[in-house]
Order: sequence, then structure tokens, then C-alpha cells
Amino acid sequence: MAEYVASTAVESVKNQAKEYASPYLRYFFCYGEIVEDFKNQRKELKLRKQRVKTRVDEAKRQIKVIYEDVEDWLRRAEKELEETQNFEEEIDGVKRFKWCPQWSWRYCLSKKLAEKTLIISKLLETSNFPQVGSRGSLQGIEFITSTDFMDSESSKSALNQIMEAINSVNMIGLHGMPGVGKTTLAKEVGKHAREKNLFDKVVMFTMSQNPNIKKIQEKVADIFGLHFETSSQEGKAEELFRSMQGVKKILVIVDDLWEEFKLESIGIPFGDEHKGCKILLTTRHQQVCTKMNCQKEIQLGILSEDEAWVLLRDKAGLEDECSTLTHVAKEVAGECKGLPLAIVTVAKALKGESLDGWRAVNQRFKDSRHLDNEEVLGGVLKPLKLSYDYLKEGNSQITGNDIQMCFLLCSLFPEDAEIISDVLIMCGIGVGLFPNAFSIEDKRNEIGMALKKLQKSGLLLETDVAETIRMHDVVRDFAHWLTSTGENRFMVKDKLKEWPHMVGCYTAIALWNCSSNIKNFPDKVEFSKLKTLFLKGGAGDDLLVVPNTFFEEMKALQVLLLENVFPPKGFHSLPNLKTLCCIRCKLENFSSSLTNMRSLEILALFETKFDEISEELVKFSALKLLFVEVEEEEEINFPPNLLS
Repeated sequence: MAEYVASTAVESVKNQAKEYASPYLRYFFCYGEIVEDFKNQRKELKLRKQRVKTRVDEAKRQIKVIYEDVEDWLRRAEKELEETQNFEEEIDGVKRFKWCPQWSWRYCLSKKLAEKTLIISKLLETSNFPQVGSRGSLQGIEFITSTDFMDSESSKSALNQIMEAINSVNMIGLHGMPGVGKTTLAKEVGKHAREKNLFDKVVMFTMSQNPNIKKIQEKVADIFGLHFETSSQEGKAEELFRSMQGVKKILVIVDDLWEEFKLESIGIPFGDEHKGCKILLTTRHQQVCTKMNCQKEIQLGILSEDEAWVLLRDKAGLEDECSTLTHVAKEVAGECKGLPLAIVTVAKALKGESLDGWRAVNQRFKDSRHLDNEEVLGGVLKPLKLSYDYLKEGNSQITGNDIQMCFLLCSLFPEDAEIISDVLIMCGIGVGLFPNAFSIEDKRNEIGMALKKLQKSGLLLETDVAETIRMHDVVRDFAHWLTSTGENRFMVKDKLKEWPHMVGCYTAIALWNCSSNIKNFPDKVEFSKLKTLFLKGGAGDDLLVVPNTFFEEMKALQVLLLENVFPPKGFHSLPNLKTLCCIRCKLENFSSSLTNMRSLEILALFETKFDEISEELVKFSALKLLFVEVEEEEEINFPPNLLS
């Protein structure tokens, strides 16, 4: 009976303590309830954290940006679960002293549990997130996957110039020949700018020859996290324009621009509309940089011989520096002449190939047959063909064809040759380029402009001498590939020791460095369609002697360039010849040998020995240019009536 009364008294005190007393009394008398409440709340927090974490993981897989308050809640939940883990052990310790608890220990534990339960309860109250994240703007896959950049002297110099110019100008133009690595460098600029947080947003898109404005606008919108509310191109441009104006610092990389273009039509603000928006454009045409008013123009050059080898070695996975295969591979790298696109394409095609495979490709390069193999260099053809076809853009059909023919004529000269512009112009006039220009001076200007356009398009290269131009070997091989079939068929051979097998379908033939003792040199060849012939003998005094009947079946010939040649005594069989250019030749009965060449417009003699210039030339009414260059000690007597 006494026990019952005591128990009832204790229970009564507990209830009153819960209702009226301070929390401190509750820690003594409501220990079991506090423990139970703590365990339930902690268990609920653990489950709730798992559910929120699952939602966050799913959102991240959907490329969503997690809200900061969600991330903060997860951190605090994790912290509370870690800190309360030890409380479970303390609770078990109190149980072991059930009949004789240490009241001070129990009081302290009860107090800590109650405080933690309150914190956990508040966490649970704030855990009902409608959404854990939102779709963020993309960063640009180009800058995430950009690993092809090679730190060459040319690319390093261009990169440094671009990064320096970005701080001071609004528009930068990067130009260079097809396949030189402009796009790769532009990606590296974007990657560099993003990693160093130089801009709030970096976006890159490709214009190409026929730009798809809709796709470009969609890509830019993705980067800026913009969802279009309009459907027209103009409406989307305005939405983009306003959205981008709200971002303080932007780098826009416009890749592969072919012609002048109003970036506002896409929705790109720059200049006075947005001084924090910087533009980097890449193009194979230098004049595009000028037309776009680029404040800084940078040309990207080719790789050095050592850099070309390192690139090919790495891409082909070659390791043994001393093997025969490596020796052949170095020759192949040299044949690519520093053009990164050609090097990478060849390396990928030959990766894992046997020594015989490498040797076969090397021989193809030496024979200029490598473009026949699509697997080896097919990837190089497309950008070069686009540049070649684009020569007609903005020009009449006739002018476009003439510019293309200028390009093809350059391919007739030897590999790595520095082509004298005047000689090329004479040949161009001879084949009838720019027929609407009547005077020699007008034709000269037109062809000169065509050569400039080819240089600015990256299809021809400048040299250290202003009066000469050069063609990159891979581009030259591309021209030979173009002229290997069809109506305009060319043949180019060098260092001939034996006369090549030829059929009469060629319109242009160039035979360089033919030894004087060449085997099987024919007395006569039948080329009814041949319009251009370049023929060069050996070096020095090793003049190539040409039989008198050699030209008899070349009735259509319009241009004849002879160098180190002892030609026949007469050219009577060339009634349509318009340009005759002799370099270091020896001519006998010179004036009389030109009888019946009534179509001759240009006669050029460079360091050529001849007996006389007679009044026979007066009969050449079509002659418009007479160019004679002799050694200082020689004298020439011109007939008095000739120049009239």
C-alpha cells in the first residue's frame, strides 16, 4: 500500500513539473519521454535527409543547379546526425544504471537531448522543398573537352596576343590558312578565359559558309539559360540582346566566319551597346577581319619541323625513337609541311599501322598521290574544297573561274618554289584570264588582285620577297587532286630522268629539272588540248635540247615557259601561242623562228642568249608586252620601227 502511495506521489509531481515547473525540473522527471522524443526525431531526420539527398542527386543528373538553401540544409542535417551519434551510447550507459542512476549525469544528458530535439524539429520543419534546383545555363562543351591544343611557337604567340588584346579592344580577328588550327586555338582561348574567371560567360559558335542562325541562337540561349518566348528570328535576337546586356563581362567566339556579318542579327550586343562584350572571330580570309573592323588582327602560322614531328608522334602513339618505323614517320611528318590538320589526320589514319603501311603512305606523299586515299587525308580535302569553291562568292561566274584558274596555275610550279608574280601574271594573260580587261595593265591589275585574294584566303602564302608568292605543299597537292580528272587535267613532274608516259588529254603540263640526257625524250608529242607547257632543263649549263619537231602537234598551246632549254630553231607550229617566256635559254635565229606566231601578245626573255631582234617582230601586231632582261655587259639593238 505504501509503495502504491509513493508511486502515485511521484507521478503526480512529474505531471505538475511538466505543466508548471521550469524546463530544468522536466529534465529530472521526464527523462524517458525526452529520450523517446529525441530518438524519433533523429530517425525522422535521417530518413528525411536521405530523401532530400536522393532528389538532389537526381537533379544533378539532370544538370540542374542545386539551390543554396538546399545545400545548406543538407550540411546542417549531416552535422546534427554526426553530433548526436554519440548520444545513443550515452543513453545506453544510463540504462545500465537503471536502479541507481547518477542524477547529475542523467540531468545533463536529458538537457542535451532536449536541446538537440528542438534543433532537429526545426530542421524537419524547413525540409519541405518544392524544388531542390533549377536548370542552369550550360558552360560550352568546347571548353570542357578542348584537349587538342599544341603549345607551338605560333599558337603560343597568337594566344598571348589574343589574351593581351582582350583587355583593350572589343573585336579581335584570328586568320590563317585552312587546317592551321584556328578553331583549336579559339577553344583554348575560351577554356583559358573560363578557368581564370576572366568573363562571366563564354560562348562559342560556328558560322560556316551557310550559317544556321536558328541553331546559333539556340546554342547561345542555352549558355545564358534563356528560354525563348518568341518564334521569329528577329524576336529571338531581341530576347538574346536584352538577356546578354544583363551580363557584365562576356566573351563571344565566332568561329569560321566567311564574310562580313551583322552579329546583331543573331542578338549579340557589343561596342556601344555592351562595352563588356568582347568578340574573337576566326576566319581563313584576312579581308573578313578588315570588313568586320577588327581592332586587332592576328595571323596563325604553321608548325616548325620539330613541332610537326612531336604532334604526329603523340597522335599516332609512337614511342620508340630509334626504330625504322619512327624514321619513316618523321619523313611523313615532314611531308605534311607543318599543317596541323594534315598531321593529325595522317597520324590517326596510320595509328597502329605496320612499317609497310607507313612506307606506302610516305611514298604516296613523295609521288603526290596521298589524296587518292580518303582514309589518309580525306579530312583535309573538305576545308580546302570549301575555300576553293568560295573563290566564286561575290564575283561573276567569269571572274570566279579566273581566280580559281590563278590558283591552279600556281600549282604548276615546283614544290616550295617562290613564284615570281610577274611570270605568273604573264602566264595568266596567256591563258586568257579576265577577258573583259583589254589592256595589259588592266589584266595585270586583275590578276594581281586575284593573287591577293588567294593570299587572304589562305590558299597562297606570302614570302620574304614582296614580288613572289608561295603555295603550301598540302594545298598544292590539293590543286593537283582537283586537276587529276575532268576537263582541266594537269600533269606536274620534277627531276625527270626518263620521259613519263602521257596521253593527250592534258590541258597543262609542267616538267621541271629534266636532265639533258633524259631517256626516251620524244621527237614529237601529240597534245591537241594542251594550252600551257612549262619545260625546265637541268641546273647550270645542263641545257635540255628540244627537237625541231617537238611542238608540231600542240596547235592549241597558248602559254610556253622554257627555262634552261635549247629550243628548236622554229616555233612555226604554234599559231595560238599568246605568251612565250624564256628563262636562261639559248635561242638561235631568234626573230625568224617566231614567224607565223601572229597571236603572240607577250614575249619575255630573262637572261636568255639570242642573236638579234630583227624587224620581223614589227609584223606581230598583237604583241603588247616585250620584256628583255640581259646581263650588264650585253647590248641589244632594237629595230627603229619596232616600238611604234
